[in-house]
This record gives sequence, C-alpha cells and structure tokens, in this order.
Amino acid sequence: METSPDPSLALRRGVALQDFTTWRVGGAAEWFAEPADTHQLLALVRWARERQLPLRVIGAGSNLLIADRGLPGLTLCNRRLQGSQVDGESGVVEAEAGEPIPTLARKVARAGLHGLEWAVGIPGTVGGAAVMNAGAQGGCTAEWLDSLLVVDPDGSADPFRIPSSDLDFSYRHSRLQHEPLLVLSARFLLEPGHDAAAVTARTSANLHSRTSTQPYQQPSCGSVFRNPEPDKAGRLIETLGLKGTRIGGAEVSPIHANFIVNTGNATAADIDALINLVRQRVLEATGIALHPEVKRLGFPPDGD
Repeated sequence: METSPDPSLALRRGVALQDFTTWRVGGAAEWFAEPADTHQLLALVRWARERQLPLRVIGAGSNLLIADRGLPGLTLCNRRLQGSQVDGESGVVEAEAGEPIPTLARKVARAGLHGLEWAVGIPGTVGGAAVMNAGAQGGCTAEWLDSLLVVDPDGSADPFRIPSSDLDFSYRHSRLQHEPLLVLSARFLLEPGHDAAAVTARTSANLHSRTSTQPYQQPSCGSVFRNPEPDKAGRLIETLGLKGTRIGGAEVSPIHANFIVNTGNATAADIDALINLVRQRVLEATGIALHPEVKRLGFPPDGD
C-alpha cells in the first residue's frame, strides 16, 4: 500500500472502505486518512484543495453506501476526533464531530441532562447526526442542537460557527447535505436539573427497545428509508411480503422490514439493487415513493 511522501499527514492509498462502513461493503479510497486532531484535519483539507482532489468525510460509516468501485480523491474518516465537555449546571455540551452519539447520550444522562435519551441506539457520530438530523423514538438532533463549528474545504480553512437556526433542519435533512461544509464539533443545549438515575434508566430502556426489535447482529446501515409520515416505511414493506427478499448477499431483514442486512457476502451493487427493488414494489402497490436515508457515494447520479 503506497503512502504519502508527507508523513505528518498519515495519508494512505488504496484503503478498503468496507472496513469503515457498518454495511461492510465498498471499494477502495484513492487516498485515505484518519486525522488525529483538528489541526491535522485542516492540513489534510488544504492538501486536497491544493491538488483539486474530491474530498469526502465519513464518520462511523452508518447510513452510508459506498460503491464497489471505490472513491477517487481523498476520503477522511473522523472517528478519531472524539471527546466532549459537559456542563451539568447549564446543560451546554460541546462534542467533537467523531464522538459516537450513543457515547454522548450515556454521558449526558449520567450528568442528569435530558434531551439525548433517544440517541443511544443511533449507530453514528455527532457530526453525522447533525448533517442528517438523525432521530429516533420521537426525538431528533435539531431539537437540541445549538450550533456547529464547521470549515469550508473549498474556501478558507478557518473554522466558523453556524447557529442551528441557519441549518434548514427538517425531517432527516439539513442544508449540510447539499453544501461542502465539514463539521468539526457540535454544541448542544440540553435540559439540566433532572435525576441522573431516571435519565439513565430511560436511555437504557430506549436502547433495549431498539436492540430487541432491530437486526443489530448483522451488518446494516440502520433504517434504509425515511418514514412517509404518517405511515411507516417498515410497515409498507412488510405488508407487501418483502421481508426476506434477497439480491445476492443483501436481504430485507426478516426482523425489521426497513433494514437491509449484509448476510455475509453482499456487494454495494447488491444492496443498491435491493433498495431500488423495494422502492419500485412499494410505489407500484401504493403510489408512495420511498426516499432513502442512505447517503450513496461513488454511484452515478440518479436523481435520488
């Protein structure tokens, strides 16, 4: 595996991205790095910009489908950028972009802060949760996010802060899904003054509810489709008898119909084809167009 001539950037070539996604699929990155801190991240951003290379940032690799052919340019994985500061009196929480959102949920619960109990079962990072407006069990990121510290990889490398009110949040959406801004950290404003044991108990109960009804023992991305409110994507798929449907090594989970799992030898193409098949069947039967929550990287654009 060829490495970069600049050892301070810890760049590598030809890294298999399947090792960095929860679906365990995806080709190789042309260039790859896991920055150890924000300083190194900004240096890598400048390196890519100087060479006019495409730049992508991934976190925990959930809600992400990377094509089998891999990704050109530089792929950054921010999962080493972890850490958080919790003020139990004010409810202000500052978390690095790579901090796992379940870790943060447990930490703030122990501090008696209400607001992130729903997040304990989300298989992602703080940065990814902000970009996708992740949510579960009636809660979502936008409700509790105060602001983000971001950097523009196409412009100045100086970080700047965006208030939550400027992020155009809606169901599983933010403006960051369409703008090339990289999240460095997130500031939450949670509700202080709660009994830590009670908040922790609710958090644990939420986790149990998710793990007992979803296929956590197999590689998946979490929920594949947004819910077409007031209906549920899983209910529509299950009603059509699509549980257990397979293409190659990809399967609509028999446990929860809004999950597609890798049974062991799936390719990204298998998963992509199964997503399209499910969408087609639901549209033909109900007239409802399901929209994936999944972010696709390295695929030809198809309008969604």
